[in-house]
This record gives sequence, C-alpha cells and structure tokens, in this order.
Amino acid sequence: MDKVEQNDNTNRDELIMQQQREIEKEISDSIPLVSEQLPITCLNAEYLGDDVFTAKIQDLAGKYKFLRRTRPDGNCFFRAFAYAYLEHLIFNKDEYIRFKDLADKSKDKLVQLGFPSFTLEDFHDTFMEVVKRVDPSTGTPEIVCDELHKVFNEQGYSDYVVVYLRLLTSGKLQEEADFYQNFIEGNFTIEEFRHQEVEPMYKESDHIHIIALCTALGVGVRVEYMDRGDTQVKAHDFPEGSTPKVFLIYRPGHYDILYPK
Repeated sequence: MDKVEQNDNTNRDELIMQQQREIEKEISDSIPLVSEQLPITCLNAEYLGDDVFTAKIQDLAGKYKFLRRTRPDGNCFFRAFAYAYLEHLIFNKDEYIRFKDLADKSKDKLVQLGFPSFTLEDFHDTFMEVVKRVDPSTGTPEIVCDELHKVFNEQGYSDYVVVYLRLLTSGKLQEEADFYQNFIEGNFTIEEFRHQEVEPMYKESDHIHIIALCTALGVGVRVEYMDRGDTQVKAHDFPEGSTPKVFLIYRPGHYDILYPK
C-alpha cells in the first residue's frame, strides 16, 4: 500500500470516527441532564423481544416504583448520585445539616491534600450554592424538589456539581492511596489514575470511583446491575455493609436513578 492510499484510509477512518462522535453528542444533547420520574416499565421499549432483559425489568419493577434517567455523557454516575442524595436530604433535615457541614469543610481538606485553592474556589462555591438551594427548611418538599430538578437541568450548575464530586473522589483516592492502589487495573499509579480517569469530565465511573466517593461523604449506595448474566438483577452495596441512601441502576456504560417501593 502506498503512502497516498494509506493516508486516504487514515483520513476516512478519522472522518468516520468524527461523524460517530457528532452523532453520539447530538443524541446525548437531546436528552435532559436529569429526566422526570418514569415508570420502571419504560425500559421495556428498549428491550422488545429480549426475554432476558424483559424478565429483569419485571424483577426490578417488583422492588422499585420509578426510574429517573440521566444524560449518557460519561458523567452519569456523579450526576445521578448527586441528584438522588440531595433529593434524599430534602426529606431528612438532620442528615442535610450533617452533609452541609461536611461539604462546607471539604474544600479545606482538599487544600490540605495539595489541591490548589484557586482551582477549587468556584467549584466549591457553586456546589455549596446548590446544597443551600435544596435546604429542606426553605419550603415544602414539593417546592424544594422542583428547585432541585430545575438546578440540575441548568448545565452550568449541574456540571460544576459533577466536577466538585470528581475532585472529592480524587482527594479520597490520594488520601488512602495504599488501599485504593489494589483496585486499579493495569499499570496506573494512583496519581495517573486520578488525573486521567477521575478528574476529567465525561470519563465513565467504575467501582473504585463509587467506593471512594461514598466513603468520602459517608453515604451508602445500592447499585442494581442489569446485564446478560443470571435471570435477576444483582444488587451491590457500596461501601459493603452500609445502609443505602441512594439507589441506582447500572446498565453497561450507564447509571440512572431508582426509587424503592
């Protein structure tokens, strides 16, 4: 193959990849950052004629009443976690006070770990503004829940919350590097993993992200895994043995929010 032909093939491949990315972005951008509550059975439309997944949706519908979709943009775990936990706090005033205090002090802890203060300032300020906007004492649960939904569908606020949670996750990985190093696949050091797989936006999350964030914030999460294995969805609690306050469904590459019956 001569160089001209090779270059043509390379350019064609790059063009196909670029078109694929543009199509994916267009689809992603057409989906709300966080949807309204939907019945669990809305999943059936995605798996018509698929007996394995239809049975799993039925199993899920026995335990959960609603699902709330998040945009599939690589930030779905952090966005789903933040929305679901803040929504939980609207109905739990004492826990809200605990979390607000922890969140307020979290920036100083990250600075102590070596994160530059000027980098954190805007993200922490916006994060705290969102937390304060869902203070349960500011209105009825219905009014505050509407405010939560509104703020999470404003890209600026929503993305800043995601960024700050990514930084908190990174901080926990750094703080307990010896422990988390055991969970990292490949030849990544903790520092490389943090800078390449945790802190950048649009990077998908795995068990290590979930464990680190849940531990940093003292929040239990249950993830229902819906894949081709077994006949029922499998639930995993993070950290192990914790009482879940947040419920998520994981399908390959994506997290959405669940509401238990």
